[in-house]
Amino acid sequence: MLNTRTTSARSARGDAALWTVLAAATGYGFWDAGSASLTLDLVLPLAVLAVAVPWSRRRPGAAVVLVNGLCVMGLADASTPGNAHVLSLAALSCLLGARVAEARRPLLVLAGCAAVDLATCAVLRAQPVWWFYALTVLPAALLLPWLAGRHWRGRRQLVREGWRLARGLEERQHLVAERARLTERAEIAADMHDSLGHALSLVALRAGALELSPDLTDRDRADLADLRGTIADAVEQVRETVAVLQDPPGRDTGAGLPVNDTVEDLLSRAAASGVPVRWERRGASPPLSCLVERGMYRVVQEALTNATKHAPDCSISVRITHEPDRTRVSVVNAVPSAGGPAHAGAGPASGVGRGLIGLQERVTVLGGSLRTGSGSGGFHVTAVLPHRATTAARTGTPAPGPVTAPGRPAGIHGAASPTGTARRPDPGMAPDPIRAGDPDTAPGEVLPESAERLASVRSDARRRSALAFVAPVVAAVFFVPSAVYLAWQLTTSVLPPSRYDELTPGVPRTELVPLLPARAYPYPPDHARSAPRPPGARCEFYRSGRDLLDEVDLYRLCWSDGTLLTKDTVSAGRP
Repeated sequence: MLNTRTTSARSARGDAALWTVLAAATGYGFWDAGSASLTLDLVLPLAVLAVAVPWSRRRPGAAVVLVNGLCVMGLADASTPGNAHVLSLAALSCLLGARVAEARRPLLVLAGCAAVDLATCAVLRAQPVWWFYALTVLPAALLLPWLAGRHWRGRRQLVREGWRLARGLEERQHLVAERARLTERAEIAADMHDSLGHALSLVALRAGALELSPDLTDRDRADLADLRGTIADAVEQVRETVAVLQDPPGRDTGAGLPVNDTVEDLLSRAAASGVPVRWERRGASPPLSCLVERGMYRVVQEALTNATKHAPDCSISVRITHEPDRTRVSVVNAVPSAGGPAHAGAGPASGVGRGLIGLQERVTVLGGSLRTGSGSGGFHVTAVLPHRATTAARTGTPAPGPVTAPGRPAGIHGAASPTGTARRPDPGMAPDPIRAGDPDTAPGEVLPESAERLASVRSDARRRSALAFVAPVVAAVFFVPSAVYLAWQLTTSVLPPSRYDELTPGVPRTELVPLLPARAYPYPPDHARSAPRPPGARCEFYRSGRDLLDEVDLYRLCWSDGTLLTKDTVSAGRP
């Protein structure tokens, strides 16, 4: 609300300043005219400007029409068509171009004003000077300022779009930084889930094994049961923390993983902790990339973690089979029998399942596939990995692969497993505008909306600049020849007063030729043409001065049979 009031006050001050300038020009014109009418030439124009200036914001076309009406009043003046209202017309025409984006309706307004000016000259049967004024000065005051206003508007729009794009780039940089922070949070979450969750599960398993020791008292067993429950709660809290921190899109598959640990080391530690696990390798071990090795490690680690949590007393079988172009990792654990020793945490729990989701994404990004589900012998987790990570792993775009969508098994994974859909490129990361606007952009790359808008604004600005340059040239080609011809006619038909005084009636024309101008004035007013003349005489008119914009007295010379009969002066004003 305060911003609206401030804008309104600023607009009012601008209108008041413009009206003051135009009113000063109008007052100077009234003072210079001398015998002008106070009401028609000063009060009425000031009132019209007081209405037209505020209208120039809401209805700039109507404001131009109002001020053009003041110029039409000048055309009806018998002394001269020129007045100070041309400055007001040019100012409001410039505002019309600056405040109206389209060109069709403003052009119609300007054309209508020019038509009214010419029609006024035709109705009043104005003198050639008035026609010249209506054909040159008034169209120039209408068209050229309007083109300047459009050019000004285009430049302002280009600057605004440039700053808007700069703000967009700055916001994008903040978003990139925020995305990097969220990606780091995701890596921390993945490492917590894969490493800390696995270690806590092993600790809980050893605590459960100690409960069965015959050397413990009932109190010790109760303490161990409480310890195992506390560890199980800690595992759930870790999973909840992971759920808050994890942001799967954009996660790099190789960050935060152990470097020197191997699958055999992982299985040996699990067996030493009392996990009933056995494993075997089949086929010659090929040279695997670092990413594939870590992927195998995470598959086995996740399967062991879930097995020790949901079926701690069931046997686990791990088999790694090396084929010519891929490696298959299979982890199978037996399903606990009804009423078996599975602890209370084996059932489904809300919020779990993040491990398999992250694992599926990791395997898919490497170009492999992951399948989970119940089968013969228990619950199966099978991952197929290529020996070398595909291009998708390097670019961050997952390669499509067959991923099953398992249900809710009763074995290792008590919660819903992944949806099976491969990761897609993040739609929130739009192409970089600078990169997309680069001329070296790859063919087919889609430009962002901001770059397209900036290109459109630049194109409009260039078009307006070209129009602002071409339109005056075209107008000059159209008007200048007629103006030059009219000026030539007016200046070559001038008879100076000194030579007029030397002319003597009764002298033959051949003797007076050196005193006469090259040609007679071709546009005498009607009252001069209709003035009484000697019978049978042919009269010619000559201008008494070289003033092109002001009406001067005319000299009339009447001839009969090549002899000057009479000479007289015709007043410039109408009788």
